[in-house]
Amino acid sequence: MTTNAAIVVLDFGAQYSQLIARRVRELGAYSLLLPHSAAWEQIQAQHPAGIILSGGPASVYAADAPRCAPEVWTSGLPVLGICYGLQLMVHTLGGTVENADQREFGRAEATLDPACALFRGSSGREMVWMSHGDSALQLPQGFRVAGRSPSALAAIENPDRKMWAVQFHPEVRHTEHGDQFLGNFLDLCGIPRTWTPHSFIEAQVARIGEQIGEKGSAICGLSGGVDSTVAATLVHRAIGSRLTCVFVNNGLLRQDEFTKVQQSLRSKLGLNILAVDASGRFLSALAGVTDPEQKRKIIGRVFIEVFEPEARKLGADYLVQGTLYPDVIESVSVRGPSAVIKSHHNVGGLPADLRLKLVEPLRELFKDEVRRVGADLGVDPELLQRQPFPGPGLAVRIVGEVTPERIQLLQAADAIAVAEIKQAGWYTRLWQSFAVLLPVRTVGVMGDLRTYGYTCALRAVHSDDGMTADWAPLPYDLLGKISNRIVNEVAGINRVVYDISSKPPATIEWE
Repeated sequence: MTTNAAIVVLDFGAQYSQLIARRVRELGAYSLLLPHSAAWEQIQAQHPAGIILSGGPASVYAADAPRCAPEVWTSGLPVLGICYGLQLMVHTLGGTVENADQREFGRAEATLDPACALFRGSSGREMVWMSHGDSALQLPQGFRVAGRSPSALAAIENPDRKMWAVQFHPEVRHTEHGDQFLGNFLDLCGIPRTWTPHSFIEAQVARIGEQIGEKGSAICGLSGGVDSTVAATLVHRAIGSRLTCVFVNNGLLRQDEFTKVQQSLRSKLGLNILAVDASGRFLSALAGVTDPEQKRKIIGRVFIEVFEPEARKLGADYLVQGTLYPDVIESVSVRGPSAVIKSHHNVGGLPADLRLKLVEPLRELFKDEVRRVGADLGVDPELLQRQPFPGPGLAVRIVGEVTPERIQLLQAADAIAVAEIKQAGWYTRLWQSFAVLLPVRTVGVMGDLRTYGYTCALRAVHSDDGMTADWAPLPYDLLGKISNRIVNEVAGINRVVYDISSKPPATIEWE
């Protein structure tokens, strides 16, 4: 835990569940997600000041509808239900929920009662974001209506039982004063608004020191990216020279990155870095492999296989990883019934006999939160501004088999794309921008000669946290300049295309 009190968000599978935790943190209170099926003992272990029930796609009257620990309703803790959370509250406590005659999706005008503590400061008429097919019809005993939309009960409350619920989604920006309503709930919980990057650092340093102990030592898989750099700096602050950062060259890094990262992190952060060139080992293991999940798991396995001998030499007890919350939620359904999308390098492929205990100080944070923590730690702004780079590296940006030839082609193309995007002033305006090498060869003509080269795709997206993303409308002249340089300077690529897919339905990385 990073604080003495937290808001626990129980995840019932809504696409917005992680946003609830984000908004609460932005309001200054620590929050975290647990699966709806979490045992009451697991919830209690987080020292909850209040509980939020997320939305979800299920219907409460279905036989397999998700439920939560019964103690949630009897604990006396403040509870806020959102969408499905409202319906579950009504259904569980004796009310009635039925399929609505008229479903509501998107913006709606709701009439809310300012006398309800949840809506303190409201004008009484609010634009909110609805997304539901079921509605509450009859309320449990002791509850009253605190808001209505054109087609449904928009809010209910039972202050005596410290229970409130809304049919709309206050966590999304489309609800105009959603943050105000969530802030009112935090006040009802009596939780202090003291969670900041600085408080997170203090708590994590103390926790890491306690976890590793006075004599324990750790190694960190350092990539030079934001996540591993901030994680290493945080652990270094806790245990000092007992941390050794192992920087593994897996042969899948960006152009000249193995040398540049070592120079930068040694000189700017004073980290103890052990560089290991294992590129041949990784590429040998990837030979002939085309399935993206298999690539990820192979890289994760070999990564640990390289680490273990180094850990034995150093006598390390712990492995530090820069795992973030989006890595976790996309890899395994530990936060609720959300679907597994893809395994991530930091959380997938670990062998069962792993002898290093994990330290993951950033596991509950989003990328923008990590950058704020890094700034408070004094990490160089140039390092913090680096765009996310996948743990499996260029292996998931080479669609199909990974070969030395294809790696060199992609490294050269990607270096051009990044250089031109930086030159045009777009780099820090984007969440990610990179090149992808496709297993597609097309006919071209250069100097009156026929060519048969690979196709390169450019990808650039806007995002707040990597959970959702929109493709970025880069200027045509910039795209044209990148394409012209790649085709002219990278022998073997004769066609460049631009990816205009958003997430969802696509993911940011191609594999």
